[in-house]
Amino acid sequence: MSTHTARLSWQRQAGEAFTDLRYHRSHTWHFDGGAVVPAAASPHVVRVPLTDPTAVDPEEAFAASLAACHLLWFLHLAGEAGWVVDDYQDEAVATLGPDAERQLAIVDVLLRPRVRFAGAAPDAAAHAALHDAAHAACFLARSVRCPVRCEPTRV
Repeated sequence: MSTHTARLSWQRQAGEAFTDLRYHRSHTWHFDGGAVVPAAASPHVVRVPLTDPTAVDPEEAFAASLAACHLLWFLHLAGEAGWVVDDYQDEAVATLGPDAERQLAIVDVLLRPRVRFAGAAPDAAAHAALHDAAHAACFLARSVRCPVRCEPTRV
């Protein structure tokens, strides 16, 4: 068992009343390895200027976390099977919408990995099987209640 920690930091700006709900949503994520990430509410949820559309929002981070978990398992499994991956790109999309209880939730995550292999590449069935195995191994995908779908592309 292991624990994973992220420290978040937010501070009210001078002059913000706060109780009028017109406070800024920009904050910072600090990770144990030293990375510091500017973060804010999604501009789809909170309007500018109360958020920073250039910062990472929780919904994007959720999609990126699931995509990264899949990527890391895929690379491991491909290497274990003897396939050499030269390039892996993904444009993951998390969809925010009403769930079964009509509450806002991430209702779907779509991973769209594009993988390029060096030399010999697995056939379509073996490539799909690698993605299926990566999905099954991804503990983040197993931890969420929304579907995490994968539509891989061989390059």
